[in-house]
Amino acid sequence: MNSVIALVDDDRNILTSVSIALQSEGFVTRVFTDGAAALKSFSDSAPDLGVFDIKMPQMDGMELLRRVREAGGALGAMPVIFLTSKDDELDEALGLAMGADDYIAKPFSQRLLIARIRAILRRQELARGGPAQAEAAAADAPPIERGRLMMDPARHKVRWDGRDVVLTVTEFLLLEALAQRPGVVKSRNQLLDIAYQDDVFVDDRTIDSHIKRIRRKFRAVDGDFESIETLYGVGYRFGEE
Repeated sequence: MNSVIALVDDDRNILTSVSIALQSEGFVTRVFTDGAAALKSFSDSAPDLGVFDIKMPQMDGMELLRRVREAGGALGAMPVIFLTSKDDELDEALGLAMGADDYIAKPFSQRLLIARIRAILRRQELARGGPAQAEAAAADAPPIERGRLMMDPARHKVRWDGRDVVLTVTEFLLLEALAQRPGVVKSRNQLLDIAYQDDVFVDDRTIDSHIKRIRRKFRAVDGDFESIETLYGVGYRFGEE
């Protein structure tokens, strides 16, 4: 059965173009121009994933996400990707705290959005797969422990010195790639290949922005965090402790 993606944005051009792109990839789409109409529809039938614009009249994306999480059940567990203005860090931090799964800044690549949707749905499917599938996933992707860092790829969990750090799917993939081989340098192009598959075109400076955000999140729980090292002109590495 094809996954159902709910698109909520007051820009009809975005709704139309993204809906067509998703349908061409085999998804079923439901489109809404405001959060209130979307929430009413969700109460009858929960989509598999929602893509919400943050800034909308009547009910914005933040309020819609809050109502979705409060609903509980299948709707409360629905993964959500936010569309946000570039570098709107306050919105990002608040949205992640409320339970958003990932962010994509406008203007965005439709292929990038589709790649993020597929990655999140794969993780959602794994989480619903029951004990047998969870055990298989744990065998394929065992937890990574590097000093004070603990990453659980099967559950998308990150802890630093025993404290939770909430990362988006993209940030998790980048940190995982660095932490798997401490001390080994990964170039921007290597990290791009890991985080953005399916030949999605993304400027390599995007990696710098992601690394900056990852560091900021770790420093929120440990002001002395310095484990992600920059080698200028080369790339990044996770420092050996």
